[in-house]
Amino acid sequence: MPQIAPLRLTGATVLTPEGFTREAVTIAQGRITETPAQEVDLTGYLLLPGIIDLHGDGFERHLTPRPSAPFDKARALASAAAELAANGVTTAWFAQSWSWEGGFRSGDATQALLAALTAARGDLLPDIRVQIRLETHVVPEHDAVRAAVVQHGVDYIVFNNHLPEAVDLASSAPDKFASWAAQHRLTATEMMQIVRGAQAQEADVEPALAQLAATFRAGGVRMGSHDDPCAATRARFRAHGALISEFPTTLAAAQAAREAGEPVLMGAPNVVRGGSQSGNIAAEDLVKLGLCDALVSDYYYPALAQAAFALADRGTCDLAQAWRMISTAPARIIGLSDRGEIAQGQRADLVVINAQSRAVEMTVSAGRVAHLAGELAARMVGRAA
Repeated sequence: MPQIAPLRLTGATVLTPEGFTREAVTIAQGRITETPAQEVDLTGYLLLPGIIDLHGDGFERHLTPRPSAPFDKARALASAAAELAANGVTTAWFAQSWSWEGGFRSGDATQALLAALTAARGDLLPDIRVQIRLETHVVPEHDAVRAAVVQHGVDYIVFNNHLPEAVDLASSAPDKFASWAAQHRLTATEMMQIVRGAQAQEADVEPALAQLAATFRAGGVRMGSHDDPCAATRARFRAHGALISEFPTTLAAAQAAREAGEPVLMGAPNVVRGGSQSGNIAAEDLVKLGLCDALVSDYYYPALAQAAFALADRGTCDLAQAWRMISTAPARIIGLSDRGEIAQGQRADLVVINAQSRAVEMTVSAGRVAHLAGELAARMVGRAA
């Protein structure tokens, strides 16, 4: 996919590392540079760093819009990429579960997604990667996990343990448990057999995780944990080198991460909706307490930009700080030094937002136009004509 000709973007309100300015921004050969270039007037627009989404599972709607109705992966990935770009996302991690529950969250499904993404990556904008959400109780599959990580260059693993939730659901809400099993084309009895089989691995989990995590650390893979309910759980995963706390469910867990100097990630939909849809701690409360470092899309890509504006509108923080929670902070957390801010030499990952409507009208990923719409599209087409 060709890069656009060198452009000098003028007139916009630009978020730089120093704050909002009116300075011009030039992009050429995929970077932010000072190369001479033709000018494009962006008066009336905000020019912001591209959004970096460290955890999103909205792609599942493209791959498997219904549990029993999967679609061609190449076409599904292209559709998911278009949705990301339309929402200003220039780098994204698909949060794919490798779980004992099977189906579209099985090891086979994860490996199939990785293979499809590897084959399609050259044709996709934005930069899409996979975060493996690894259930703790899949010990017999650890060799396959290692092989997949190496083969496909997976750079982010998050551990979680949803077995207690499954057991609780079976006893407290058997109808919901049966419905969940049905999504996998299983009876409740068959699903419970799977749950019991996972539980039987308990004695092997910790030593196996220690070995697996050591392999990941040696390979430079970032690690975190998902849904930490308490400080003890955070400490457990910290001991394995999983130093990112993703969606802590309580204040105590978030505080434990902060005291250890570990980044905390929360869901942007939680911010937009004013609280957690599952009854956990509100993300905005953690932002107010200085205990949330970055926001991720979770299950809804549009929530990223919406959350930044919502935090600013509510006076929780200014827009510059809020936007950095979906751009600069995620880049630093995951170790990407070439993106996340608008500065000389950085990748040309940019979002152009209509300041009045707040609509994303252009997304540029590594100097390539990934999305163009609205008034700005008309302006650009008129310029080309």
